[in-house]
Amino acid sequence: MDQPNLNWIANFIWGIADDVLRDLYVRGKYRDVILPMTVLRRLDAVLEPTKQIALEMKASLDEAGIVHQDQALRQAAGQAFYNTSKFTLRDLRARASQQQLRADFEAYFDGFSPNVQDILENFEFRNQIPRLSKADALGTLIEKLLSPDINLSPNPVVNGDGSVKHPGLDNHGMGTVFEELVRRFNEENNEEAGEHWTPRDAVQLMAKLIFLPVADDIESGTYLLYDGACGTGGMLTVAEETLQQLASDHGNQVATHLYARRSTPRPTPSARPTCC
Repeated sequence: MDQPNLNWIANFIWGIADDVLRDLYVRGKYRDVILPMTVLRRLDAVLEPTKQIALEMKASLDEAGIVHQDQALRQAAGQAFYNTSKFTLRDLRARASQQQLRADFEAYFDGFSPNVQDILENFEFRNQIPRLSKADALGTLIEKLLSPDINLSPNPVVNGDGSVKHPGLDNHGMGTVFEELVRRFNEENNEEAGEHWTPRDAVQLMAKLIFLPVADDIESGTYLLYDGACGTGGMLTVAEETLQQLASDHGNQVATHLYARRSTPRPTPSARPTCC
């Protein structure tokens, strides 16, 4: 997806903050809601095509009494993560009662796999749910993120005649949108953007400086990529793309595992799933 479209998506999401949160949060706190909700919608969109398959697998595993289900559920979902609740965000927008919406949204929230739970925990978004529900804003947020005017799915949206209405948003594009939102929120809070966000062209240069000198030595296999000071995970995904491209150019195939560290003493899985 080209940069103007990515900017348009970022502008659309930025507008949701003003439309929904203006009388509920001070501007400096908008990011506490918009960033995790954007991530939730992206994860939801990625999982939509295989949702029913994952639910059927979950039921089969439960019936068979299988306790360790993570790997089988990942395979069923076709992703490195999954959601075992019976809901999607599209299901939730039809709730007439805020009380029912809150209960079902929390069940949806709790249905994500442990690696996603780690990400959501870092956002501390669960603390915002009661406030959003009480103000009747949760349903509005979901509705706006599901607008037909925006596509956060990796799959294109097509018109009735088969033409493309909205192109799919790939991992690189989603990362760019997310990082642009982070930059804007930091500027709103009078923070230095560079403390939290590195421009994508600088990240691409860094990845090339790391891999180009050893490009001829990259062999087929599995590689661990580690960021010792991870923010949004953008450096990891750009490094992954660069490594895979260089390997392909040399006729090799590589698999990657992304790991990162923020303030914890041990490496942990990257704060952004590879879908995002």
